[in-house]
Amino acid sequence: MEEIIFPNQIRMFRRVRGISMKKLADHLGMSLSAISKIERGYRRIDEHQLKSLTSLLNCPPEAIFVTEESSQPEVIKAWKTEQERRNKINAGSGLKTLGAGLRYLRGQKKLTLFKVAKGAGLTLSVYHRIEMGQREVEEPVLERIAHALGFSGADLQLKIYELDMSGALDELKNNDSKTGIETCKGGYNDLPVSRFMMKNADSQEVTLQIYGMPQKDGSLLVDRAQPVGSVICPSTLAGEMDLYAVRLMTDSLGDIIPRRSVMVVAPHAKVQDGDIVALPIDKDRIRFVSVHVGGDGVWYWRTADSDKKEILPFDVLKSLHRVVYIAIP
Repeated sequence: MEEIIFPNQIRMFRRVRGISMKKLADHLGMSLSAISKIERGYRRIDEHQLKSLTSLLNCPPEAIFVTEESSQPEVIKAWKTEQERRNKINAGSGLKTLGAGLRYLRGQKKLTLFKVAKGAGLTLSVYHRIEMGQREVEEPVLERIAHALGFSGADLQLKIYELDMSGALDELKNNDSKTGIETCKGGYNDLPVSRFMMKNADSQEVTLQIYGMPQKDGSLLVDRAQPVGSVICPSTLAGEMDLYAVRLMTDSLGDIIPRRSVMVVAPHAKVQDGDIVALPIDKDRIRFVSVHVGGDGVWYWRTADSDKKEILPFDVLKSLHRVVYIAIP
């Protein structure tokens, strides 16, 4: 049976539930010494023992894994030390990039390790090691993981490549170099995936200058003479005309989309109900809003910081620029 070893929060849950180490040892049929080693992440447990353990502790299995948001400082420290050790072992390996990409996309979709592992037909231990960059992945397995994340195999490979090229995976890979959307990376790690996909994406990538200075009224000044950085966009946008990128830097879209996000805008893309668009205020100023069609067929626009919706005159509707991609560094 597949075994698991990881820094964990077993001790924290045990203490919160008022369960003694002896009771846990008896429940699992182990010695006190073995339980102590498990709690410190030095001894393996298998899938059956993990399910039995979480049943007694009354917590979901994924809660046992360490996360930045919920774990104790000493557990986080142990976790990071283990990550650094694994990163040294896998330095220069495409497995590290693949794992970071899977973790990034799983986090975006708010999926648990268990859900993705189950959807891919893998044990939790195997999938966890893939995300940690410790296990090679064959194409059929990658296809199943892609499906569990809502992608085709080819789309998943391309998405991870684009994330890596944009610098979005740098922090997850524990890279000490400068990170962020304003850094244009040269080259890419050798992912354990199709070389055709890599070459195809490399030949079509789109790099745009970023503009945008926030104004007091919540609008943004788009001064083409003063770019504030650059962003690499998906190769799927290579055919769009006159693309430009703007830093959000306002709360006009609420707190769902971070202020640091970069909005990639297509002036000639057809605007549809529910889109986020750049609404022109004057020659050089825009405001990001959402647009909707009412039951009466009339178009409206609104911002997240106001319940009031404004009618969009037909001439203004024709001047809207649709947001076709959002980059979140």
